Amino acid sequence: MQMHNLRRIHSNKKTRQIGRGGTRGKTSGRGTKGQNARAGHKKRPEIRDFIKRIPKLRGRGKNINTSIKRKPTVFNLGDLNTMFKSGDIVSPKTLSVYGKVKILGGGALDKKLTIENCLISKSARLAVEKADGTIY
Repeated sequence: MQMHNLRRIHSNKKTRQIGRGGTRGKTSGRGTKGQNARAGHKKRPEIRDFIKRIPKLRGRGKNINTSIKRKPTVFNLGDLNTMFKSGDIVSPKTLSVYGKVKILGGGALDKKLTIENCLISKSARLAVEKADGTIY
């Protein structure tokens, strides 16, 4: 074996450029004109038909899977402890929030509070009752 007898096992393979003349010219195997012939975005008919059938999902896009329902504004017990005095009423009105309010059990509560028209977690409910507060 000499240097001039050495050969590669796999020869260099050239990538073929499509759509620039030669063997794959004109439509380059893509068929005719229009959206199907373009690079990038492709039609997704199954999603399009699904969005047409359900009017409330129109205008939301294809890949948005978030809920339509409005989520409640969240407050922790530690926040309420700093915002209110002992004996105050906690409600969406006093918190100046439109819509629903949910109270979570984060932080410590050492004041007696009255909670009205709010969603409340189990841990927060226990902490309010432990501090002699009431929940309506």
